[in-house]
Amino acid sequence: MRMLLRWMLSLVALLALLLAGPVWILASNQVVTDAHWSSLDRSSAGIAPDPTENLEAVVQVYSARAYNWRGAFGEHIWIATKAENADSYRLHQVLSWRRPTVVSSIDTPDRAWFGNPPTLLADYRGDAAAQLIPQIEVAAVNYPQAELYRIWPGPNSNSFIAWVIREVPGFEVSLPVTAIGKDYIFNGVFAAVPSGTGYQLSFGGVAGIMLALEEGLELNLLGLSFGIDVMRPALKLPGIGRLGMSAKVLGG
Repeated sequence: MRMLLRWMLSLVALLALLLAGPVWILASNQVVTDAHWSSLDRSSAGIAPDPTENLEAVVQVYSARAYNWRGAFGEHIWIATKAENADSYRLHQVLSWRRPTVVSSIDTPDRAWFGNPPTLLADYRGDAAAQLIPQIEVAAVNYPQAELYRIWPGPNSNSFIAWVIREVPGFEVSLPVTAIGKDYIFNGVFAAVPSGTGYQLSFGGVAGIMLALEEGLELNLLGLSFGIDVMRPALKLPGIGRLGMSAKVLGG
């Protein structure tokens, strides 16, 4: 009985530790929870090159805090592509309210995600981008769980992004620690990390470990991840994200 009580107390302490960051994000009003989605900012952040002025091919990956209370836990990630000489961008992402969930449509590449500003994760230009675009489109079409969406532990919008990255050779992106669902592996429990600089072991996105040059060391417990980045010194905490140097924007 005493051993069971100790086990339960340890579990409660672990849950409190994992949830401390998300609770602080909510308590400090860093995410909007009291506004309808239609009233929230969806304007461009001015990060992406203007397609009417920049003729070269472009592939960019963006992340932003998720909508409403979910933003206290994680982020939403999408891929923006522009073919050479194209006058618009096409966004590739998974939307929970759509069936099939995969959406590839013409849109503003760097717009805010329902009030939350985007962060650039990867930026490919010219020939490198031109080689990636058709492969990204094929991977998006072949996503194996287009009819299923689970906010936790996956497959979700971030699981889709990680899938596409792994399916496209040379497409390397370091996904944020707050991208819940990125550790959901579709085939088996072992895979290369999205940046291509290391490997990870993951059991259904619920528990696992990652070790890579770009991502550093990450531990995943109950779908929430924490760790440390040595190459660009930073702590990586559930809900809060990076505390330290910013992650490197990958690209070519």
